[in-house]
Amino acid sequence: MLLVRNRRRNDSVEWSTPGGVVDPGETMLEALGREVREETGICVENWEGPLYEITVDFADLGWRLRVEAHRAVDWNGEIVLEDPDGIVDHADFYGPEECEGRLAHSPRWVREPLLEWCRQRPDRVLSYRYQVTGAAADALTVTRL
Repeated sequence: MLLVRNRRRNDSVEWSTPGGVVDPGETMLEALGREVREETGICVENWEGPLYEITVDFADLGWRLRVEAHRAVDWNGEIVLEDPDGIVDHADFYGPEECEGRLAHSPRWVREPLLEWCRQRPDRVLSYRYQVTGAAADALTVTRL
């Protein structure tokens, strides 16, 4: 599994798969390919999925996060860190046990779906939904719906 370490403005660290925001005019897969390339240097030529979908409602902030997770089937390149956002400070491939340890402090909506998919490898698209209350990053209450 390709994971990236994201260093936030407050110097906290969380791990995730590569990804980001869909820019105007991009499809979801175009954006995912661009984000993977920007964050890791890896070029994905073929995707499988979605494997799972995540919706997170941030009630107190008034916004919604929607994620589709896809699996890279064909890819090439070497890991090169040139994240234009300056957030990703490390990237590498990890086995299932290593992923679990690295994801331990990542947001619940990142950690749970990824680890559950890794354990089950279902043949259908899984859906996850969370509600987050609070506005301060260190005082959020996350509920899985």
